[in-house]
Amino acid sequence: MASSAASCLSGGERRQYWWLTNRKVVDKYIRDARNLIATREQSEITSALSLLDAALELSPRLEQALELKARSLLHLRRFRDIADMLQDYIPSLKMGSDDSSSSSSDGSSQQQSREQATLLPGRDSPGSREPSLRCFSISDLKKKVMAGLTRSCDKEGQWRYLVLGQACCHLGLMEDAVALLQTWKRLNSAAFRRESIHLSEDSFSLSNAQFSTDVTASLVPSSPPKGPSECESINHLLGHIKFLLRRQAAALAALDAGLYSESIRHFSKIIDGRYGAPQWFLAQCYMLRATAFKSAGRVVESIADCNRTLALNPTSIQALKTRAVLLESIRCLPDCLHDLEHLRLLYNTILRDRKLPVPAWKQQNVHYKEIPRKLGALTSKVQELKQRMATGDTGHIDYYALIGLRRGCSRSELERAYRLLSLKHKPNRALDFLDKCEFEQGYDFDSIKDRAKMSGLLLYRLLQKAYASIASIIMDEEEVDKQRKKAAAALQAEQAAVQVPKTHEPKPKAESSLPIAPKRSESSAPKQISLTSNAKKVCPDPSVHRGVFCRDMAAVGSLLAQVGYNRPLPVKYAALSC
Repeated sequence: MASSAASCLSGGERRQYWWLTNRKVVDKYIRDARNLIATREQSEITSALSLLDAALELSPRLEQALELKARSLLHLRRFRDIADMLQDYIPSLKMGSDDSSSSSSDGSSQQQSREQATLLPGRDSPGSREPSLRCFSISDLKKKVMAGLTRSCDKEGQWRYLVLGQACCHLGLMEDAVALLQTWKRLNSAAFRRESIHLSEDSFSLSNAQFSTDVTASLVPSSPPKGPSECESINHLLGHIKFLLRRQAAALAALDAGLYSESIRHFSKIIDGRYGAPQWFLAQCYMLRATAFKSAGRVVESIADCNRTLALNPTSIQALKTRAVLLESIRCLPDCLHDLEHLRLLYNTILRDRKLPVPAWKQQNVHYKEIPRKLGALTSKVQELKQRMATGDTGHIDYYALIGLRRGCSRSELERAYRLLSLKHKPNRALDFLDKCEFEQGYDFDSIKDRAKMSGLLLYRLLQKAYASIASIIMDEEEVDKQRKKAAAALQAEQAAVQVPKTHEPKPKAESSLPIAPKRSESSAPKQISLTSNAKKVCPDPSVHRGVFCRDMAAVGSLLAQVGYNRPLPVKYAALSC
């Protein structure tokens, strides 16, 4: 008996010894990790993460290790790891789980209501043995409530809302970030009020003065209070997030109301703002602006925004569908078929993996249950496009709809539209939108640049083809117009030549009827003029025009216009008086 008791005691001592050893090892890991994190260097923080992982293996629920790990991941900009670690605190994920649980069967809901009903003890239940009313102390209740609040704050920690709110902001979950950061501010102000409450001097006595000092000393937090800089940075971040959300709400309202130019203006202010925005939020804004461009009939801008969305998020189903619809609308069937094949491959991957190609906390506009139906419709669409390409319907691209011009436009309109689009979508400017993006650590930035550069180059080549095609059509139309004008001028000249009467020589009878004036002196000049005028009155000749004074150029021009410039003009000269 004594030996067995000794063995049990030694075993208990051994268990206590190992527990104390683990606690000491964990404390050492945390202490070393704090020292490494204080250096603010990425290599040291990465080493601190390995120490914290080792500490969490020994004590998985240790609050200090979890907080240090989350803050280290935030400093390294590994926002996805933070969201995966604290996804139970994301409000949108909780709402999604609540919606899925509310859409369960009626039997489960009835069972849940039956379980809730059993929480209230009846008369026949074992809990009915206790009296229904009991006397209790209000002071005891107050102590229990305050102890529960303190325990819950210490257990969950305010750091979860702070760190997760910043991570959600950088992941594009703006609504979740606002909810989490405002919750942190509320909890922080409540904790500050609890620490700053002081009882009045009347409630103290000399007997419990030492006790009160011990209590206040125990309430002092072990870590130093956060400085005002952190609160100011959080307030600034909250203001920026709310500004972006207000802009997005205004743009969506304008898009729903059909004010596409207003919606494009609001989205452009978000995208081209002074401060940057997270990668996933910008991808969402680019996709929504592409929808507004598509509704406004601006095909090139819509395709460019779809390209940017796919560069930032290659698994965007909505961007692939929108770009395929736009390419089909301008009859660019090979590129449309390429996008549909990519979309079908994405659907097959989802069905194979039985999950969407995004994390659980990432919002997606498609549900897993809708994938089989959409895959069947997509397969039929691909077969239809292949048949159209087999019949030769591949070279009739509607370049007018691509650039946004009417058929029969002038050369100046084409030059203006092409210059605007080419300056905006040059290949060397295809990467400018990446300057406004905030990327997380470890993301493949080179692949984003390659996708953006390739899509921008293909769009610019399509613009060049459209300009060359429309310019050749306009040149042909101008040549045809010139030939038509030349033919019309020649026909008009021939008709004018036919209508002009032939010139006639002066009739001999009219000349003979006039008396020949003999040579006389200067005194007989008025008589000669009167004779000539009388002869003119007697036999006028319509083909012979009287001479006019050379200064009257209008009369000369009218006479020349009557008979033509290259025809002789018969004129009967007479004496003119100046």
